[in-house]
Amino acid sequence: LAGFEANPALSQTVIAAKQIPPVSQVITDLVPSNFLAPFVAGNVLQIIVLAILTGIALNSAGPAVAPIRQLIEGGSSLMFALTQLVLKFTPIGVFGLIAATVGQYGLTVLLPLGSFILAIYVACLLHIFGVYGALVKLGSKMPLRDYFRAILPAQLVAFSTSSSYGTLPVTYKVVTEQLKVSRSYASFVLPLGSTINMDGCGGIYPAIAAIFIAKLYGIELEALDYLLIAGTATVASLGTAGVPGTALVMLTVTLTVVGLPLEGIAFIAAIDRIIDMIRTTTNVSGDMAVALVVAESEGLLERDVNDSREPSNDGSQQTKPVFATDSAADAAFAAALTQGQDLCAIPTRRAGT
Repeated sequence: LAGFEANPALSQTVIAAKQIPPVSQVITDLVPSNFLAPFVAGNVLQIIVLAILTGIALNSAGPAVAPIRQLIEGGSSLMFALTQLVLKFTPIGVFGLIAATVGQYGLTVLLPLGSFILAIYVACLLHIFGVYGALVKLGSKMPLRDYFRAILPAQLVAFSTSSSYGTLPVTYKVVTEQLKVSRSYASFVLPLGSTINMDGCGGIYPAIAAIFIAKLYGIELEALDYLLIAGTATVASLGTAGVPGTALVMLTVTLTVVGLPLEGIAFIAAIDRIIDMIRTTTNVSGDMAVALVVAESEGLLERDVNDSREPSNDGSQQTKPVFATDSAADAAFAAALTQGQDLCAIPTRRAGT
């Protein structure tokens, strides 16, 4: 991203220099004065902090707040549905934005997009082979070469569909049959990971995109800006939906927090599909890596199940309490996928119960 200079025409659109507040002020501003103030002012950071505190309170309050919890879950489903509706009109909006931008600033403004695509792909590949590879190496007995060979089918589907949810059946098949993870555990952790493990869409992409847009507009970022970008992108990676296109929505959060122009999204929206392919591959790779490492540490691999019967003192066979691996879990998971049910709500049971 350092290989190009800011476009002079775009730099002129930045009227005032950014005022960077002290760190103490930033920390103080994280706490809203009341519940409604962040929504009225559009303060994204305060909304995120308020959402985290609300979630903690809902979990600690118990059954008394069950109606409120259901209301929030319904609101979440409603927002995802509205987001999908808006995303259907994205191609039309992108066409208009790109046409207006090229007509005003010229075709040369799009040339740095090659560097942006390369930066995203390099970062995602380093994350897959470096971070996830190290995680598997340290937390699993499976050789890295065998691991990456086993997960390749799921990665190819994720790369072509750009949807973590759409890749779930293949991911589940790879994790249970190739990585030998317990079916009951896989049916729980993989749908959960498709929502809260979005390193590519919610972490890597917004961070690099924010820096790219800042350089494109000639805006100098301070150290505090980079910290805000990293923190916001990390939090955003916990709540990005596993469907194509939602990373652009999460990018608006990062840009708003740092104070960068949202108009910059117009330059990268046209190539979002190309970037979404490697983003989704990163997300799915993380789901499989975590599933393998946790299953290894908790004795939830198929070989652990097969070896779970051990002789007791009287010579009889006793069964360790491991997750069941019969076909009932497969049937429940397949039915949930077909009927659009909440995959994380599929009940798990233990052998012998």
